[in-house]
Amino acid sequence: MNRKTAKSRSRRLDRTRTELAEFLRSRRSRITPEEVGIQASGRRRTPGLRREEVAAMAGVGITWYTWLEQGRDIGVSSEFLDDLCKVLKLDSAERRHLYMLAQKRPPKELSQAACTVPAVIRDMLFRLPDNPAFVLNSRWDVLAWNSAGDKLFGFSDQPQGARNMLWMTFADERLRARLSPWEEQARSLLTSFKRDFVQSPQDAELIRLTENLSSINGTFRTWWKQPDIDGKCNGKRTFTLDRLGEVTLSHVTMTFGSDRQLRLVYYTSLDEAMKPFTEWLRSDK
Repeated sequence: MNRKTAKSRSRRLDRTRTELAEFLRSRRSRITPEEVGIQASGRRRTPGLRREEVAAMAGVGITWYTWLEQGRDIGVSSEFLDDLCKVLKLDSAERRHLYMLAQKRPPKELSQAACTVPAVIRDMLFRLPDNPAFVLNSRWDVLAWNSAGDKLFGFSDQPQGARNMLWMTFADERLRARLSPWEEQARSLLTSFKRDFVQSPQDAELIRLTENLSSINGTFRTWWKQPDIDGKCNGKRTFTLDRLGEVTLSHVTMTFGSDRQLRLVYYTSLDEAMKPFTEWLRSDK
C-alpha cells in the first residue's frame, strides 16, 4: 500500500469512527431508563440512557465504552455488537448499519421470514401467464404465484398452512407423482433447503416444519439426519404431466427485497417442448 492510499484509507476510517460515535449517541439518547427496567432518579441533563448504563447492560467497562462513543481506534467483537443491539433496541436495518460502521460483516438475520410480496412483483407474475413462477420466503412458504405456477404445482389446492415448497414436495401426493424421478428431485430440493436452514437454525417455524415432516414421512426423516445427501441442483426439473408425458423445464431463482429474504422462482422450456407445454397450461382453464 503506497503512502497516498494509506492516507486515504486512514481518512475513511476516521470518518467511519466519527459516524459510529454519532450513531451510538443518537440511539442511546432515544432509550428511556424505564424501557430497560432502570428506575430513574433525579433530573437528567440529557435524554436517554447514560453511558455507564449502556456499558453495564452490554457487559463492558465504562471507560472502554466511552472510548467507543468518542470514536477512538478500538476493536469490537461481533458478540459485543449483538449485545449492544439488544440494549439499544436496534431494528434489522440499524443493526446492519452498526456492523458496517464497526467494520464488521453483518451476520445473517434470525428474524421472522418476510411475508409481504411487493405489488410490482405480483404484477410481473400476472404478466407471465405461460411461464410457471412463484415467490418464496426464507422458510420456503409460497407467498404468490401466477396461473401457470398454480397449474403446475397446485398451490391454490393447498390449505394455507401447507402451502410450503418443502412440505408439498414430501407430503403432497400429486406433486410427488409429477416430479420425475421423485427421489432425485426431492433430494435436490432438500439440499437447497438445508443451505437455507443453516442460515437461521433458531427459527422456530423452520424447526417445526422439519419436525412435522419427520413425524409423517420416513424418507424425509432419514434424509434429514444425513449430514450430506449429495443432491445437486442443475437448474432443470423434470415433470410427468397428464396427456403430455415427461417435460423438462429450466428454472432460475432471483432474490429481492431489502433483506433479500424473498425469491422469485421462474420456469421455462428452452426447446421445442415449450409449445405443447404452453397448450397444456392453457387447457381446462
